[in-house]
Amino acid sequence: MTVIAKTEGIVEPQISRKSSSHKSFRLDYRLEEEVTRSSRDKHGRWTNPWPTWRFPSYATLLRFLLLDKDNSKVPSSKEALDAELPVMEPYFVRSPDQGGSGAGLRVTWLGHATVLVEMDGLNILTDPIFSQRASPVQFMGPKRYRGPPCTVEQLPRIDAVVISHSHYDHLDAGSVSSLNSRFGSELRWFVPLGLLDWLQKAGCENVMELDWWEENCVPTHDDITFVCTPSQHWSKRTALDDNKSLWGSWTVLGPEHRFFFAGDTGYCPTFKEIGHRFGPFDLAAIPIGAYLPRDMMVGQHVDPAEAVQIHEDLQAKQSVAIHWGTFALAYEYYLDPPARLREALDHKGISPESFFVLNHGESRLASSPSGDIFD
Repeated sequence: MTVIAKTEGIVEPQISRKSSSHKSFRLDYRLEEEVTRSSRDKHGRWTNPWPTWRFPSYATLLRFLLLDKDNSKVPSSKEALDAELPVMEPYFVRSPDQGGSGAGLRVTWLGHATVLVEMDGLNILTDPIFSQRASPVQFMGPKRYRGPPCTVEQLPRIDAVVISHSHYDHLDAGSVSSLNSRFGSELRWFVPLGLLDWLQKAGCENVMELDWWEENCVPTHDDITFVCTPSQHWSKRTALDDNKSLWGSWTVLGPEHRFFFAGDTGYCPTFKEIGHRFGPFDLAAIPIGAYLPRDMMVGQHVDPAEAVQIHEDLQAKQSVAIHWGTFALAYEYYLDPPARLREALDHKGISPESFFVLNHGESRLASSPSGDIFD
């Protein structure tokens, strides 16, 4: 089955489904209130509509590139990295026949912003990057200092991929090609407005392109709703396409669980809107890294304290830390993000178990609907 749909303007998605039982959350009373909508400038480029948005000035950018000190200090020794940031073999590689998470909700961190979420019978992959470099070419550009814990070929069945935006560390051409080669049209891709054509040219057939607050589903899983929700960021892949595609977070609403993927974002008021509209969430994946220096990063990347604020805004029962420990994209010490996260949680009196850090390849079962914890 080939499904390609676009929802820009008033074009309706053309979707073939075996049933029409898709549950829409538009009927929820909480949806009657006003929310922040996406917007473009006079040149047709997407903008951030919040006063919290600030793109670095040319002076700030030059100082970052030429004068600011890089304190990341990533060890060159594999032994030192293995001791501090071990890469574990995921459970599905060790035991390929192991069953699903049952009534629970399982998350596996695969590095950077890539997580595998098993939820209500659906397997979801976020911003997949299995390449060695976040770059248009693999001989130069930011190189990962912790490799992926598995290959695309070793993944379990993937039903849906959500993409937050077009930056190379979140939309990786090699990973898209490998996933498409393996799963083909059985895999549904969810992307923000402006990325449909890119995915089509990469050979992907089953693509759903959505604006903020628009929703859709995997055709064979009508009981699980994917909502493109806002974030504060920007997009770019070439010299001339600044902000020509939208960016966003993703809200996934199932019959038993609710999952939120922040993607890449600065702090802004939208997370309270999302939490009020769709919370509480059983699990949120929230970035904690690439935040220094603040005058350079404040608009586009949250620091750990802001990540905790997002956790609270979303009314998340549990959150997992992402967007750290894989690429050196900013100037904080490479082990500082989880340390600063613990400090921020302690400052607010929040249990570390509520906002946890995983090793690369490690999994955790979150709470079941009844509140039980799975080991």
